[in-house]
Amino acid sequence: MLQKPRSRGRPSSQAERDWGRGAAEEAPSTSRGAGSSQETRSTSSQGSRRAEACPEVGPRSQQQLELKVAELVQFLLIKDQKKIPIKRTDILKHVIGDYKDIFPDLLKLAAERLEYVFGYKLVELEPKSNTYILINTLEPVEEDAEVRGDQGTPTTGLLMIVLGLIFMKGNTIKETEVWDFLRRLGVYPTKKHLVFGDPKKLITEEFVRQRYLEYRRIPHTDPVDYELQWGPRTNLETSKMKVLKFVAKVHNQDPKDWPAQYCEALADEEARARPETGGPAASS
Repeated sequence: MLQKPRSRGRPSSQAERDWGRGAAEEAPSTSRGAGSSQETRSTSSQGSRRAEACPEVGPRSQQQLELKVAELVQFLLIKDQKKIPIKRTDILKHVIGDYKDIFPDLLKLAAERLEYVFGYKLVELEPKSNTYILINTLEPVEEDAEVRGDQGTPTTGLLMIVLGLIFMKGNTIKETEVWDFLRRLGVYPTKKHLVFGDPKKLITEEFVRQRYLEYRRIPHTDPVDYELQWGPRTNLETSKMKVLKFVAKVHNQDPKDWPAQYCEALADEEARARPETGGPAASS
């Protein structure tokens, strides 16, 4: 039995509801107020010289760090779909951004989560190569593979992420919100992707044609926007509880940490467990 890493703090309830949404908190001010004019000038002069030498990075909240780690885990899972080495430069460009000063810590936390939760070991391909691969350390049973998002074709991981976004947003999500999130994982609607080809066509046409997703225009929107929902095939092949478990694993949390979604998933499980009636109800 694999041991899960110790909890490193949980996002606030708002952040939990808005899965995948980046934290936009301002760094708290560190100014102390005015002192003597001489002390102020001295401090200001020293501070200016320090700022020019090394720009100061504001403190990050636990919530921001958790979201960044979860983002990194999802990026690595997607990139691994075709078993092509993952470049450090791509990680820095698409995920890390302004967190470069703590990149080694973020990579370590993401590696722990990948190994203890998903059964993947993150290793550097060659010493000092700055390229990484994921090694499967488990022999997954069918359900575990589905929860990890690696069952079937290389597109399954992307589909699981989209399904998770839809469910966590109340079973309907605007297309623009989906792309806002996927861009942070290096998946763009207008750029060809190494793994997924044309991501927009895959999500809005292929997954729709396969009946995994429903895609419809939102009336009275300018500019025009569309929304996504689960399709009938999704409800037959997976469940809200399995998708919620996938989301929880990515965030290193328990499904019960999202009470509303957990209750909905539980009700869905109970409904699925009820025996189906033999035919249509008789008219009175």
